[in-house]
Amino acid sequence: MKLVHGIPGAKPHREIKSQSEFTQFTTRYDPESSSIWCWMQPEPRPCLNTTLIDELFQLQQQLATTYKKQESGTVWPFRHLILASKIPGIYNLGGDLELFKQCIIDGDEKELRAYAYKTIDLMIRNINNLDLPITTVSLVQGQALGGGFEMALSCDAIIAERSSRLGFPEILFNLFPGMGAYNLLAHRVGPALAERIILSGETYTAGELYDMGVIDVLADDGEGVLAAKDYMNTHSQSHNTIRAMKKIRQIVNPIAKQTFFDIVDIWVEAALDLSEKDLAKLDRLLQLQKAMKNCKLIWESNTEKTPRHGEWRKITDVEFPLTTHLGEAVVENRRKSHGRRRPDTVTGEEA
Repeated sequence: MKLVHGIPGAKPHREIKSQSEFTQFTTRYDPESSSIWCWMQPEPRPCLNTTLIDELFQLQQQLATTYKKQESGTVWPFRHLILASKIPGIYNLGGDLELFKQCIIDGDEKELRAYAYKTIDLMIRNINNLDLPITTVSLVQGQALGGGFEMALSCDAIIAERSSRLGFPEILFNLFPGMGAYNLLAHRVGPALAERIILSGETYTAGELYDMGVIDVLADDGEGVLAAKDYMNTHSQSHNTIRAMKKIRQIVNPIAKQTFFDIVDIWVEAALDLSEKDLAKLDRLLQLQKAMKNCKLIWESNTEKTPRHGEWRKITDVEFPLTTHLGEAVVENRRKSHGRRRPDTVTGEEA
């Protein structure tokens, strides 16, 4: 198969080329699972900055355009889009707190709302699978907080390694996650549990969220890529049925696009009402967000107590099994055991 607008054909792990080079992530095509892997590496901090949002939106448009403009009689083997991170121990730490802080100080409602609307547009396209017959998958290998957690929730399936931690710390500075957290969590586990997760301010273990029905596949540490490939290979055999079931689910339990923007408007209003004390707490989280980019971090994993209220642990001498983040071959003798949520026990997404 020949290249179309720079999209790879049959050769494995070839990078997607765009009209302008992506700076916040790299992309790879895997023909074995008919998937596009997007490995995020946002700079200068591992958060949803405006450049990352713009580039992800550009990637979405490029994939959709290429898919829809195939030559007559050809079929492009693309069934999955995987969002993962290339940063050790971090999936994504959420919204651009530096931008939030400055907009609030300046009273710049226009810029704050523009950022939020951009993020919602990105989430909605993810939820709608780029208007293509594909499945979106989030592979979480590390911490996913705030907007990073919301981005994971916007995918059809969430695969997370056991050491991963996910949560919404916004309540710690008197705000709430406004980019789809309530809508997407309620769609998976119901409004009561969604509110409990959001209002707790806790960072949950991947295992806890798997038991709640938020996470679809629980993988051993270092096995996330294998678990993702296994998930895609298993579901490829029932691809048409799964796509049809998602359409049915949207009819029975729809997620209305306008509700996202209505909630964002409430979020913008609440953000602009934050006090100096609230902003001081936001700034402390911002400093932690900056610090986490420059050192290897891991949560304490040898305790049964759930880390609470942004209690981030810094360990600088930890080695992570991250060879797959760099595109290297997975060691053949790695264990392949991982948990899978039974589809008859939950009401969440089963892509």
